[in-house]
Amino acid sequence: MIAALWNRLWLFNFGELLRHPGRTLLSGAVMGVSAALIVAVLSISGSVTGSVDKLTKGLAGSADLEITGITDAGFEQAMLAQISATPGVKAAVPMLRGTLGSGEDRALLIGADQTITALGSDLAGPMAQYVNKLATTERGVLVGAAMGLQEGDPVRIGAGTATVAAVLDSGATGRLNGGHVVAGPLPLLQFLTDRVGKLDSVQIVVKPGTDVGALRTTLTEVVDGRAVVAEPSLRTAQAGGAIQIMRYSTLMSSAAALIVSTFLIYNAMSMAVAQRRSTLSLLRAIGGKRGPMVRDLLVEAALLGLVGGAIGAAVGALMGRFAIGRLPAAIVQSVEARTEFEVPNYAIPAAIAACVLSTVVAAAIAARQVYKVAPVEALAPVEAGDVAATGKVLRWVALVAGLILGAVAIAVAFTDLGRLSLGAITTSFTATVFLCFAATGPIVRGSAGIARWFGAPGALGATSLERAPRRVWATAMTVMIGVAAVVALGGASGNMVKSATDSFQNLAETDLYVSPSAVEQFPTGPVLPAGLAEKLAEVPGVDQVVPAQMAFATIGSGRVMLQGYSTTVSDARLGDVDAAVIEQMRRGEGIVITRDVARSLSLAVGDEVTMPTPSGQHKTTVLQVIPYFTAVSGVVMMNLDQLREWYQRPGETILSIKYAAGADPDAVRAAVRAQVPPEIHVNTGAETIDAISSGVQQGAAMSNMILWIVVLVATVALLNTLMLSVLERRRELGVLRAMGTNRKFLLRSVLAEAAGIGFIGAAIGLVVGIAVQYLATVAIGHAMTIDIVYRPSPLIALYGAAALGLALLGSIPPALRAARMPIVAALAVD
Repeated sequence: MIAALWNRLWLFNFGELLRHPGRTLLSGAVMGVSAALIVAVLSISGSVTGSVDKLTKGLAGSADLEITGITDAGFEQAMLAQISATPGVKAAVPMLRGTLGSGEDRALLIGADQTITALGSDLAGPMAQYVNKLATTERGVLVGAAMGLQEGDPVRIGAGTATVAAVLDSGATGRLNGGHVVAGPLPLLQFLTDRVGKLDSVQIVVKPGTDVGALRTTLTEVVDGRAVVAEPSLRTAQAGGAIQIMRYSTLMSSAAALIVSTFLIYNAMSMAVAQRRSTLSLLRAIGGKRGPMVRDLLVEAALLGLVGGAIGAAVGALMGRFAIGRLPAAIVQSVEARTEFEVPNYAIPAAIAACVLSTVVAAAIAARQVYKVAPVEALAPVEAGDVAATGKVLRWVALVAGLILGAVAIAVAFTDLGRLSLGAITTSFTATVFLCFAATGPIVRGSAGIARWFGAPGALGATSLERAPRRVWATAMTVMIGVAAVVALGGASGNMVKSATDSFQNLAETDLYVSPSAVEQFPTGPVLPAGLAEKLAEVPGVDQVVPAQMAFATIGSGRVMLQGYSTTVSDARLGDVDAAVIEQMRRGEGIVITRDVARSLSLAVGDEVTMPTPSGQHKTTVLQVIPYFTAVSGVVMMNLDQLREWYQRPGETILSIKYAAGADPDAVRAAVRAQVPPEIHVNTGAETIDAISSGVQQGAAMSNMILWIVVLVATVALLNTLMLSVLERRRELGVLRAMGTNRKFLLRSVLAEAAGIGFIGAAIGLVVGIAVQYLATVAIGHAMTIDIVYRPSPLIALYGAAALGLALLGSIPPALRAARMPIVAALAVD
């Protein structure tokens, strides 16, 4: 039975794929594109979270819980005795964690003592193995193989210098930041980083039989809000939040590509059924059952999706590797681990499954023709007569479903659901497809009407369109989605970039910014050298030096960015904060939070909030909730002195400098640069705005690239549809040629068909795109917690024309084939 099934599949299905390599390659290619996009997107987000997870497991070993600092300032080491003495704690392993360098030179700094052996982690073995070398080498540390250092080399750490006692082999540090790691005795690294008596982490190994949940509650009481008690996986979850916006936006664009590919597969399978009409009818006539025929078609489609998806998945992995090195610097900076490329275990199976499911669903719809046509009618054109008609009940169901989904999309877009509001975009496209299905008749008549504008050749093309309503609808939808996606998501992305950039325009009011971080990164540390602000205030031409500090902090299970401002003077970065609120902040009466923080913590103006800090829990009041571009985390603004005291972070991480009236900007900047250490960055306000704009555009660029890939897929869809039209009418075209019709007439006829489908699809796409752009602008505003201004760009028409032009390119090959078809070969068609 299996042999008979295989023979039947090979003879009537797989063999057909080989006999039509062009169509097979095109269909497989579009599924491959969809799979590649899905794998690439999942690989980017998976690489960020996977790198953090690998590092976390590599350091935590057998630890069940981890106590971490609320900020990078850590917490008092004096708490270690209480933690160790807590019933149920088998071992409490203290650590100092930090980063050295930046960019490609960024490395992880780890300080630990002899208790690390209790973890059995990737670092425990090397620390025990080289304990003698660490003890006998003055200021000795261990370095990973990827650091490019040798034994005896100096290593700059903080304000001091250590010496390489040993180089760990790549196997020992493979899971530790890709070998970019510096590890040493805890007291030494505390001294070198000027953090004596401070810890960043305590790994907890639980005694057998202890209730981990109850122990976590007890430890939370012990730390009393001065640190965070959680599972080690909390770091991975927080890293996922940093990449979430990019993952959502790119997955939506990839979903659009998959939808377009599904329509294309429907057309391809319709073409396959059309070319096998005589074979299928013969099988029906000799007693063949329709069920096995349909199942064979579904198996054929599944194979197409499987092979296309598998090849595309491999290409997607390469795309992801290329893209991971171009992530915005702010995202890379916000996670502790060095981001290493990896394809998550679920990425390739998910992409292939999506492709197989799409091809099977599309083929199932196309294969309904086998059930609809009686054997005696099988030699007629596929979609002739009532066979192609869509039932009224189905159209009404589609109309109702479309209206309901449209209402849901509007509700989701205008309800502040944070990142979940982005679901309105996909929902609105789905609603449009349902509504257009209900309007199949008007769409087909509109396409035919446009084709008739081209005279007699157009009339012939219009007749062909009216005979194939389902195929016309499916192709018009591919063009519509391509155009609408470019207009809607491209326009909304442009609105977001413009509004985000505009929201930071007040930064240009400051002449210079001095920070330890590059201009495209958040100035979260380390703190600037003590006394630098006073030193710069004495530079000739400097009128004012305003200190500020920023730091990532954990509140609950989420991360926020603390921003402390010296409210005794004006600060351009407080532009959205009311003047009265600034005065309240100056008096230390409360904080200002962004919308996403208010939403996640269920806070409103006037509410009291408890802030966990290294100095204990502090109660304060929410003074104002503001819109603020927060692609990575929410923001809490407060008085600088308050931040320094509560979070035990003296100093500042950024200085704003204003020039004196009449000062030479170039001369003052040069003088400031001369007073600042070489590793400190000095940038103008204009450079800062350009960097922010570039970072936002970089994050949106990938989604925009995917959108144009969707348009290319729509081009292939139109090519497939018109090629099917030519194949179905070979005899008809041959008769016309035999009667004296010239090649130019047939060429113009096929081009008229393309124009009819293309223009009606583009027109619907423009209307839908403008409407969805508005919804997307509102939804992205909720996701980004910023007020985005809806700007219907005049480039919309250009985008639509470009997308339509690319789609119409697909009409050229079938038009040429129709014009060049030999008369005898066309008349010989069975």
